[in-house]
Amino acid sequence: MSRGKKNVVPEAREALNRFKMEAASEVGVNLKQGYNGDLTSKQAGSVGGQMVKKMIKSYEENMK
Repeated sequence: MSRGKKNVVPEAREALNRFKMEAASEVGVNLKQGYNGDLTSKQAGSVGGQMVKKMIKSYEENMK
């Protein structure tokens, strides 16, 4: 069984990477292409939290 990262829609990978880079920039975390294992838990959490915040905002705006 393969355990690699798979997106349901392969074309979504680039969009998700752009979204992640945008969120990182907004919270002041400098991401680089590829491996970012040197980030602190706080930095990684900030990026993920910003992504969730933006997704919720988008969802709420589309409900109107």
